[in-house]
Amino acid sequence: MIKRKGLKSAALAIAAFSLIAGACGSDSDTATEETTAEVTEETTAALPGEGILACQVTDTGGVDDKGFNQISYKGMQDAEASLGVTIDLLESASDADYAPNLQNFADKGCNIIVTVGFLLGDATKAAAEANPDKNYAIVDSAFDPPIANARGLIFATDQPSFMAGYLAAGMTKTGVVGTFGGINIPPVSIFMDGFAKGVAYYNTQKGATVKVLGWDTAKQDGTFAGNFQSLDDGKNIAKSQADEGADIIFPVAGPVGLGSAQFAMESGGKVKIIGVDVDMSVSNPDAAEVYIASVLKNIDAAVLAAVTDTVNGVKTSDNYVGTLANGGVGVAYTAVPAELQAEVEAIGQGIADGTIKI
Repeated sequence: MIKRKGLKSAALAIAAFSLIAGACGSDSDTATEETTAEVTEETTAALPGEGILACQVTDTGGVDDKGFNQISYKGMQDAEASLGVTIDLLESASDADYAPNLQNFADKGCNIIVTVGFLLGDATKAAAEANPDKNYAIVDSAFDPPIANARGLIFATDQPSFMAGYLAAGMTKTGVVGTFGGINIPPVSIFMDGFAKGVAYYNTQKGATVKVLGWDTAKQDGTFAGNFQSLDDGKNIAKSQADEGADIIFPVAGPVGLGSAQFAMESGGKVKIIGVDVDMSVSNPDAAEVYIASVLKNIDAAVLAAVTDTVNGVKTSDNYVGTLANGGVGVAYTAVPAELQAEVEAIGQGIADGTIKI
């Protein structure tokens, strides 16, 4: 297991400095001391999470995956800054670390434990049932039947992926686009299925014949790396799809997808990439030029909401579901023609208001 500590809130540090400065001042500084004390009191009052320990366990992709583990941890950092909670992190080197990491945090007295990824489902379920006094939340999974102290943080990523499929079909020069996943699990395949359906919708609307590699909607199966770690696998799959004509590829594979971006860089502009989870043109700046857009899964907002509930004394099994309508998912545009972007945004609005069905 790999352990990383969260940073203390800047607001708390400033408040502590203010108290020290006030104690060392002269009599002529009385007014300043009183003002500082008032500000300190207000700052403390504005941080309701003081004394709450919020902890996070990543999957094997690690917190620096430039994707969903990283944005999940950003949600923890946002909670630290805005609520004043103390945060802690354990990274899982393998799936054998899931249960020990969860037990470590239970023993430490974490008030809420957030786990990142569908693959932590069984370990999270067992931990939540064994520790009914603690809150749990899991990204990309939910429990059926519900567990009283555990909630799922799930996302309708087929919605923005549908938009991305339409976008890719509108920008391909070869008439072939591709997608692939890390492992064939629902939080991955939902992106791929939405993407393929978006391409099909473009073909219907425009009378086009854009082909999708890597996913068969009828069979609900496609191309998978079998892991979320190997950049070489990402490069090899991207090369294979490019050899079949794909000039736009949508990898849903965590760090494996970074390998596809490397291949795109080496292709000399012949292949472009659609990022996943976060705006990859920002999170992966060394390869920013290859991204035309990214499908966003705003996990940070969901994690912050879960921690906020714990701070407010709320224990719930109600799932958070991120959609286009509530801003839980979306699309970031990097290099998309304005006219096409307007079309894609109109499709997104249609999905949000229910006039376009996926």
